[in-house]
Amino acid sequence: MSFILLFALLLSLQASLAKAASCPDWPMQQAETEVAHLRDTLAQWDDHYHRQGIALVADELYDQSRQRLHHLQQCFGLLAGLDPLATARGPVPHPIPHTGVDKLADEQAVGRWMAGKTGLWIQPKVDGVAVSARYRQGQLVQLLSRGDGVQGHDWSRHIPRLGAITRQLPQARDLVLQGELYLRLDAHIQAQAGSANARGTVAGLLARKQFSVEQGAGIGLFVWDWPQGPVSQAERVSQLAQLGFPDSQRYSIAIDSATQAAHWRQHLYRSPLPFATDGVILRQGTRPPAERWQAKAPYWLAAWKHPYAQALADVREVSLRVGRTGRITPVLQLQPVKLDDRLITQVSLGSLARWQHLDIAPGDQVAISLAGLTIPRFERVVHRAAVRQPVEVPPPGRYHPHSCWHAGDGCNEQFIARLTWLSGKQGLAMPRTGPGTWRRLVDAGLVTSTTDWLHLDAQRLSEVPGISEATAAQLVNSFEGARSQPLARWLRALGVPAPGGMQLEGEWAQLSLRTAGDWRALPGIGAVRAHQLEAFFMANEVRAIAVRLNEAGVNAFQFSDKAPAQ
Repeated sequence: MSFILLFALLLSLQASLAKAASCPDWPMQQAETEVAHLRDTLAQWDDHYHRQGIALVADELYDQSRQRLHHLQQCFGLLAGLDPLATARGPVPHPIPHTGVDKLADEQAVGRWMAGKTGLWIQPKVDGVAVSARYRQGQLVQLLSRGDGVQGHDWSRHIPRLGAITRQLPQARDLVLQGELYLRLDAHIQAQAGSANARGTVAGLLARKQFSVEQGAGIGLFVWDWPQGPVSQAERVSQLAQLGFPDSQRYSIAIDSATQAAHWRQHLYRSPLPFATDGVILRQGTRPPAERWQAKAPYWLAAWKHPYAQALADVREVSLRVGRTGRITPVLQLQPVKLDDRLITQVSLGSLARWQHLDIAPGDQVAISLAGLTIPRFERVVHRAAVRQPVEVPPPGRYHPHSCWHAGDGCNEQFIARLTWLSGKQGLAMPRTGPGTWRRLVDAGLVTSTTDWLHLDAQRLSEVPGISEATAAQLVNSFEGARSQPLARWLRALGVPAPGGMQLEGEWAQLSLRTAGDWRALPGIGAVRAHQLEAFFMANEVRAIAVRLNEAGVNAFQFSDKAPAQ
């Protein structure tokens, strides 16, 4: 076998492995079920939007869902057979068909699209509803929805109430314009405010039999093409401005490189505009005559979308994490997805009750956004898997503030959370003792109770995988330093349920004998808190820890003969 042939086979194998890694590990029957389920959902969304003007989902989630459908069909060799405009076709033919537009993924794709083209322009991709506007002798006489690009619905009944758009040209001309009816906004910054449901609002109004003059005043028209207008883009937008459409010229920028396109895309994304946008349109200044236009994406147009404000993420697993106090926090483990240049792999749902209400299972698709541009936030369930995978939930009462003071028996997670709190800055402030260190010590069997670490030396620590001799020496210093910490710090480290910032005065032996009534008598402590404090100091595990700390020579737990620990 020649080297070239071997190399080609290796490349083919790598491609096959890469594809297999990115495709779900489903039997064919499940794949067919899931794809059919997703197709039905998309068909429902399409029908509501095109016939009723109701957007059931954000545009970016729709786009990503359609991409997912295409991906799954490729993974399992299933036929497409889904026309998003199946119910959009109207009874009225367009004077000139509406072309589609291909979407470019990134700056490299933009560069490839621009290669060999001259006279290029960039415009905002206005987030509205596409229309054909027909003028006769300068008078706006017809508005047609895009429909399927060939035939649309007649929205001319709304013309009298659309007071914010040019209804009478300064010249008595017959012409057809194509553009976007949009929701007029005041200094809208897309990067900050998102879509503001602009498209859905306009689509909903236009689907009505009628709306008010006030509502009509909130709709503008951005003309993005004049199919039978001047040959060059510069002349077209100049004449459009003279005809009463200045935005076409104001927001059309000549460019000659992908770098410039990237600059203006960012500029339009972060600058105040009178409308919402979902990206930019790249266009060649010259194009074929309008008579040759078809309802499909042409070579002279392309779209480059803005970064998604919400990402569609595949739930791989639902982790039920147990915290120090026994609170269970559901965390969705996600197929890694990029959002605003951040790779998101998980998102918290906050509470067990919320997760149970949402009923999220592995295989579901969820929408994720970024709170404050940094923290992943769950938005909504977008698709539920047709084949549900159950998630085992701990029985009620399994975890609570006094469970899992030891490792083992399903307790490692809560136990490690206790140790992490104990050594953290709110507790004993012990350097080099994060959750990773505690997990290594627990996994090695060196720490199975809350006080075992006090008896570890550098030699035993350095034998633990992942802990060097230098780290072991630092840990011993941290452990030794904890012995002299005052009682107030030890109590916080053990999780005493005292009000925030409150210092509990007295010795351990005295505090451990107080009843709920004694605690209730102190200022700032209510009935619930008083019972929590009594339960803490009376808990057998807590008392046993106090004895062990006394035996280990921890200063704060040295007892007098007058008040025994137990």
